[in-house]
Amino acid sequence: MSRIIPLKLFQALGQALLGSCRDLAPIVTVIGLFQLLVLRQPFPELISALTGLVLVIIGLAFFVVGLDIGLFPLGESLAEEFTRKGSLTWLLVFSFALGFGTTVAEPALIAVTKEGAQAAAAAGLIKDSSSSLESYALGVRLTVALSVGAAIVLGVLRILRGWSLPLLIVSGYFLIMVMTVFAPKEIVGLAYDLGGVTTSTVTVPLVTALGVGLARSIRGRDPLIDGFGLIALASLTPMFFVMIFGLIKH
Repeated sequence: MSRIIPLKLFQALGQALLGSCRDLAPIVTVIGLFQLLVLRQPFPELISALTGLVLVIIGLAFFVVGLDIGLFPLGESLAEEFTRKGSLTWLLVFSFALGFGTTVAEPALIAVTKEGAQAAAAAGLIKDSSSSLESYALGVRLTVALSVGAAIVLGVLRILRGWSLPLLIVSGYFLIMVMTVFAPKEIVGLAYDLGGVTTSTVTVPLVTALGVGLARSIRGRDPLIDGFGLIALASLTPMFFVMIFGLIKH
């Protein structure tokens, strides 16, 4: 048994490596053709570029295998355990904590909020001091993280209650369009960008597996219809709440 597991793992890694090479081949081909036929210049630091490409292929392969053997089964098993336990309160608490915890430490979110704070200081909206910049960036980060946590809770309730996902999405974007009219123009672009950086490489597979596992565990729910949509809600709500943050702050 101990030999079978490593054998399957190596087979999965081999398939993932081939898949990574196949997925990156179009990008490499486009860059190579433009470099040789359009720019007509040799590749700058070719050895470094090739080394980086190999590392990317290996990293993608390990990431894909890790999702298959770790995060996806974990999310589905958690959903099944919560359903079996029958505690709605703990399920909602876990859902909120999952959304908040994985979002507040997202590197892309931290980078964008820092840039947003610097832009707000340059526009004269906040003081150009380290304390003001950190406070503004932290406020936006917490707003986004809280909104993602609330979105995951809303998505779990949708699966449990059988609410219509299209209705929630259309209603959400309607509210966002209304808020876009009233929100300060300095915060609108930042709010829309933050809607795209809230879901990390850990959050997406874990939350998706949680939704699919819940839909599979509840009688009358279709995993394909009811199990997906959590990520869409998690990308939608930060735009709305960051614009509210802008109304209050500015």
